[in-house]
Amino acid sequence: MSKPQLILLGAPGSGKGTQAKRLVSEFGFGHISTGDLLRAEIAKASELGKKVKSIMDAGELVNDQVVLELLNANCDLTNNVYIFDGFPRNGEQAALLEDFVLKGIPAKAIYFKVDFEQIIERITNRRLAPKSGEIYNLLTRKPKVDGKCDVSGEDLIHRDDDKEEVVRNRLEVFKKTIEPVLEYYKSKTQLVELDASRPADVVFEDLKKLID
Repeated sequence: MSKPQLILLGAPGSGKGTQAKRLVSEFGFGHISTGDLLRAEIAKASELGKKVKSIMDAGELVNDQVVLELLNANCDLTNNVYIFDGFPRNGEQAALLEDFVLKGIPAKAIYFKVDFEQIIERITNRRLAPKSGEIYNLLTRKPKVDGKCDVSGEDLIHRDDDKEEVVRNRLEVFKKTIEPVLEYYKSKTQLVELDASRPADVVFEDLKKLID
C-alpha cells in the first residue's frame, strides 16, 4: 500500500472519529487509538499490559514512553498503513512519534478545522441512547419521537461532558496543546488542513483526495 501513514488531528467533535471509521472500512487502514490499545494490551495480560494496568490502577496517567512501547509493539509500519488518532496530543509527543515509531516513514498530518462555536453547537445537541448505543443530534439527526430512541424506544440522555461549560473547557485545553503540534508538522511540510465544518460526505470526498 503506497498511502502515507495518517495522523488525524482535530478538536473533540470535529468529526475525525467518524471519518477514521470510513477510511478503515473503505481502504483497510489500521486504526490506532491509544485508549483502545491500552485496553487490549491489559486484556492480553502481556508484560507491557501488566505494566500499563499497574500504572492505571494507581490512578496515574500512562507516560509517553509506555505509549511509544505500546505503538511499537502493535504497529507493523513496514506492511501496513495506520491512522493515528488521539496521539500525538502535544508538540513533544509529535517529535517522539517521529523519532521512535515512524522513523522517517512517510506520514501526513490532517487537521480537521472547525470553528469552535460550531463544535459547541454540534456537541451540546448530541443525545445518546445508552442501551442501543445510537447517537442523535437535535440539529442534524433528530429522533422520530422527541427524547426517545428510534431503535429501542428508550429515553435519550444528555451526557454531562456534552454540556456547554464542559465542552468550552475541553476546547480551551485543546487550543493550548494543538498549536505546537500543528507547528511541528508545518515545519516538516506534512500538515494539511481540511475544512471539517461541511457535511460528512463532502469532507470524506476531500479526505480521499488528500490521502492519494
